[in-house]
Amino acid sequence: MITLITGGVRSGKSSFAEGMFSGKEDVVYIATAVVEDEEMKERVRLHRLRRPDIWRTFEGYKGLKYAVGDEKNYLLDCVTNLISNIMFERTAGLEYIDDIAKKDVEDAVIDELNRLTEEVRKKEGNLVLVTNEVGYSIVPENNVARAFRDIQGRVNVRLGSLCDEVYLVVCGIPIKIK
Repeated sequence: MITLITGGVRSGKSSFAEGMFSGKEDVVYIATAVVEDEEMKERVRLHRLRRPDIWRTFEGYKGLKYAVGDEKNYLLDCVTNLISNIMFERTAGLEYIDDIAKKDVEDAVIDELNRLTEEVRKKEGNLVLVTNEVGYSIVPENNVARAFRDIQGRVNVRLGSLCDEVYLVVCGIPIKIK
């Protein structure tokens, strides 16, 4: 079963995702964040405190299929960090990200996630993907931020069709939409 959990920032997505594996020991937490400052270091610390010590952690945003081991359950948190990391790696130094570069990033992200989902499906496992909804109202003032918003939206669309279930978390309340 492949499940996508989406919603706004601090909407309760991660807690809901972690709760889906409550009481299970054979879980791999796939952490896609890159710790580059104190704020991110604190966020990572808080996430670690919330999840059971027995869960194995895979840290990275590339080679995600290698996170798949003997365990049956996988939680990737989050797709948004994955996109950011791949986008900044592939477009470093650009002040303008054109449609070709956006498509390159989007395809790289989807390829990475497809390889992961294929490995999980081979072992008849469960994968929960956490992502953010962006672009509900504010239009970013610069091209790079708008490019990120566009990539995030299109990746979410593609993931929604790939997944067996999709939940939207609003105000800490999960709503099953697929």
